[in-house]
Amino acid sequence: MPLLVMKFGGTSVADLDRIKNAARKVQREVERGYDVIVIVSAMSGKTNELVGWVEQTSPLFDAREYDAVVSSGENVTAGLMSLTLQEMGVPARSWQGWQVPINTTAAYSAARFVDIPRKNLDQKFAEGFKVAVVAGFQGLSPEGRITTLGRGGSDTTAVAFAAAFDAERCDIYTDVDGVYTTDPRITSRARKLPRIAFEEMLELASLGAKVLQTRSVELAMRYKVRLRVLSSFEDTDENSGTLICDEDEIMESKVVNGVASSRDEAKITLVTVEDRPGISAAIFAPLADAGVNVDMIVQNISEKDYDDHPGSVTDMTFSVPINQVERAKRAMEEARQAGHIAYDELVVDTEVAKVSVVGIGMRSHAGVAARMFKALADENVNIKVISTSEIKISVLIDRKYMELAVQALHDAFELEKA
Repeated sequence: MPLLVMKFGGTSVADLDRIKNAARKVQREVERGYDVIVIVSAMSGKTNELVGWVEQTSPLFDAREYDAVVSSGENVTAGLMSLTLQEMGVPARSWQGWQVPINTTAAYSAARFVDIPRKNLDQKFAEGFKVAVVAGFQGLSPEGRITTLGRGGSDTTAVAFAAAFDAERCDIYTDVDGVYTTDPRITSRARKLPRIAFEEMLELASLGAKVLQTRSVELAMRYKVRLRVLSSFEDTDENSGTLICDEDEIMESKVVNGVASSRDEAKITLVTVEDRPGISAAIFAPLADAGVNVDMIVQNISEKDYDDHPGSVTDMTFSVPINQVERAKRAMEEARQAGHIAYDELVVDTEVAKVSVVGIGMRSHAGVAARMFKALADENVNIKVISTSEIKISVLIDRKYMELAVQALHDAFELEKA
């Protein structure tokens, strides 16, 4: 039998009525001739509730017990989904991570997949079961204890099962009906994309688009798992949603396919840093050790022979997630006190946002940066920092201009047109 993986997020299984709605979609695929592996998240809000209970009980909690508690939400959903399917006459069985087993590393609350043996599920399919409902977000450590994969881990679970079982496709059901050229809440001219390449989706996910978890897209790209994002709350067919696939499956891509934005950014500048070989390593190694995710980096041209700073000095600017600012400041201060770096001042700007244009067509077209910068200049939006890759250009701007910048770029690249 051909096999399909279907994943339902928290809003899609938020209550019994929504579980029944999701089960009807599974039943329809079974009637089309598929064996189905269903990956479920916890019911909407349940994981946050469980995390809150753990933190109230033990502020300095044991990560093993944390995983044991917070993984239970998915177990409830899996059981309820399986029962619902059985009531519909669909042969289904629920599976917790340890029963499959989903083997992971022992990095509790941030585990990574090791392997997913097929034997147990294949045996049940051979016995006549049509659906395996698997609790997402969880696995089994080498010590035999429950692990969790970090927030958004159910998306990654779904892709991992699709890769392990050679699924025809992995359908991600969520509360949106596909991937859009930009956030429809920012501009009504945003257009749903019928297809998008893995690389473009990975950039959009990492740059602020919330449709898919970044790790799931990385895994799909590595194993060539065709992903489809579609709505749980609409009637769907084989042409619904957005297909995320290999670049070879897209006839011809636009130069720019999407505009992403993120408010959760901060800009940090180290003023008058010594300009010498090794200074970048001396700055960014402590940040890495502290778990700070540095994104955009700019080093100014050196200035020489200050009275207080003999030799060459420069300013070093970089961006970090806004919730990592205090960690970054502490890492820099500790490095200065240890004598590894010297600077006059550490300046933090938390009123910034990142706006990015993404498209695989940028590889073969010149002038994208000029077009982007002109569109921003026409709206009097000042650019603070720029970073580029082969298929994206990102800028850091004042946060108050983020929506204006997104709309201007969406119009400049005519993304409303198919």
